[in-house]
Amino acid sequence: MFDLSAESFADEAARFSGLERITLPEMMAAAPAIDQFAPAFLRDVPAFPHRLSDGTPVFALADPTDQPSRRAAELVFGVPTSFKVASIEDIAILLDQKLGAAEEREQSAVQQLREDDIESLRDLASGAPVVRAVTDLIEKALEMRASDIHIEPFSGGLSVRLRIDGLLRAIQPPAGVLPQAVISRIKIIAGLNIAERRLPQDGAARIRVGREIDVRVAIMPTQYGESAVLRLLPKERSQLAVDRLGLSGRDEAVLRRLITVPHGMIVVTGPTGSGKTTTLATIMSMLNVPERKILTVEDPVEYDIPGINQSQIKPAIGLTFASALRSFVRQDPDVIMVGEIRDSETANVAIHAALTGHLVLTTMHAETAAAAVPRLLDLGVEGYLLRSTLRGVIAQRLVRQLCDHCKAPTPFDEDKRSQDTRVSRLGLSVGEIMWQPRGCARCGHSGYRGRIGVFELLELSSGLRELIADNADGLAIDQVAIAGGMTTMLDDGIAKCRAAITAPAEIVRVVAAR
Repeated sequence: MFDLSAESFADEAARFSGLERITLPEMMAAAPAIDQFAPAFLRDVPAFPHRLSDGTPVFALADPTDQPSRRAAELVFGVPTSFKVASIEDIAILLDQKLGAAEEREQSAVQQLREDDIESLRDLASGAPVVRAVTDLIEKALEMRASDIHIEPFSGGLSVRLRIDGLLRAIQPPAGVLPQAVISRIKIIAGLNIAERRLPQDGAARIRVGREIDVRVAIMPTQYGESAVLRLLPKERSQLAVDRLGLSGRDEAVLRRLITVPHGMIVVTGPTGSGKTTTLATIMSMLNVPERKILTVEDPVEYDIPGINQSQIKPAIGLTFASALRSFVRQDPDVIMVGEIRDSETANVAIHAALTGHLVLTTMHAETAAAAVPRLLDLGVEGYLLRSTLRGVIAQRLVRQLCDHCKAPTPFDEDKRSQDTRVSRLGLSVGEIMWQPRGCARCGHSGYRGRIGVFELLELSSGLRELIADNADGLAIDQVAIAGGMTTMLDDGIAKCRAAITAPAEIVRVVAAR
């Protein structure tokens, strides 16, 4: 029992008391009633009073056995009150947002710190309380499998959110430390200038908090101070294996066939955060044998792969994707990976590298696999060169995986079809069994744990090459590819729904209907 998390403790307390359990999203969606209570009382209990849509008062508290507080709530509301159990962390997050976290910090003598006293701020940021607060925050983020930490200042104090499985989740901010001290500590870790508060800054660091991780830091000035975003890149990432990507049997066979070609270009497309870098790193791991020399230029280097020469661009000194590519061809490589094609110069240099006997792997932003062709033509690549070099395009998105501990089978009915017109376009039959999220302590009551890709792989056949001209129509290429057997991201997503890997709501959230 002593190892229970706050969420698990709340689940047990609700079960013991027979009261209904309430989650953070449910409380955030309700109308708060905190103005009827003293802030000190709510923090001491702790509790979050609110009202349902019909006006019924609800008193969510962490300790359902606290009878004096329950009687006090009924006296304040003056009508029968519904009592529910919430986790102490969720209540603290809401009280900080609604009441303002600053009231607790104002009692600290260091609040009198002058804004221009940089040395005092540096000393404060290096003090044990601040160091411990930042370290605890990073450890908690790693424990919750977060990819990013968002630290944002507002008039009421700091707001901290973690990006878990692609969505942001609020957590309790560090207590008892100054917001500017937290930001300054992060700047010190990343080697940034703590005196500069007017301009954005970017930095990086390798730190050890139980395990070694790389951290990318981005600082941005805002109305109430500086916000910070930390991208967490654990060194001991999961094994880069093709079976972890989520490719179907057909798509995996196509991918293995594509990477056997000695030269040409393979493009991975998708929006930011769709897993393109992981797919490229997996492909490079498949190609990584002593007989091949592989060079990469990235921004930044996210996966450290032994045996591969990896470089990071530095535009400030003239090391760009295009300039690195020009140097690469003199390094006698077999495979070249370009982190992203962003401009005409990089696109043309990459095409010429593919023409001169190298296998070029790269990414770009395009909606579908077929849309990559007109996108490359828009960047100034000649149609006849693209026909000769492009071997295949992989388009992908990331969807959340259903939690294995709490997912439940649910028949797909007419009500679900009518509630969301996007779901009706998935082609699911009424009565078909679909698995839905339920929520448990293991998945943080979200119903999802982890993410997996949905893909479409476009292999350039002779028929498709004939469609590539200076005015190529992406829609025509798409239709011919589908007729030739290409599985779209939507089809792949529906197959994963039927396999109980994800839910229909996830597919319509991230994949656009054709």
